[in-house]
Amino acid sequence: MTRHKLIFPLSFPTIHTDRLILKQPTIADAKDMHTYLSNETVCRYMGIDAHESIEDTKGEIKWYDNIFKEQTGIRWGISFKNNPAIIGSCGFLNLEKQHLRTEIGYELHHDHWRKGIMKEAITAVLRYGFQEMNLNRIEALIDPDNLTSVKLLEKFNFVREGLLREYEYGKGKFDDVFIYGLLKKY
Repeated sequence: MTRHKLIFPLSFPTIHTDRLILKQPTIADAKDMHTYLSNETVCRYMGIDAHESIEDTKGEIKWYDNIFKEQTGIRWGISFKNNPAIIGSCGFLNLEKQHLRTEIGYELHHDHWRKGIMKEAITAVLRYGFQEMNLNRIEALIDPDNLTSVKLLEKFNFVREGLLREYEYGKGKFDDVFIYGLLKKY
């Protein structure tokens, strides 16, 4: 019987696509990231309040560092090849090594919506997860009102597996989420 094992990168991987560089965000990127993480429209479906201060955004970057160090996730900053400013992020969280499973999350500066950027980033991140990390399953938890994200995931053949009632607490209330799953064999 083949033994299945997660392969977690020893150093933070940088991914290049046609237009983008997916890289490790640093504290030096906080100002760029704050421009979209302080925007209520961007944060509407994230279950968090828009960042009020640059310190909030630095805390987000520290969380990215911690999940990588603890090997519970990887969050890439998204930038264009011709401009190093981070315009969004995409990556894995809640990594379950034993079960070769993780959750994908992402957000993008509103100036760059509907240009295929997140589709390009997610394509690269899914490929990395399945091919390089040997993941078997990637999940997504999506606010049922976030129709844009629902449509995006369905383009990747994520399957809606159910509704998790009052699954997350954020912004002072409990929220329902759809759970989507994508298996390596698909």
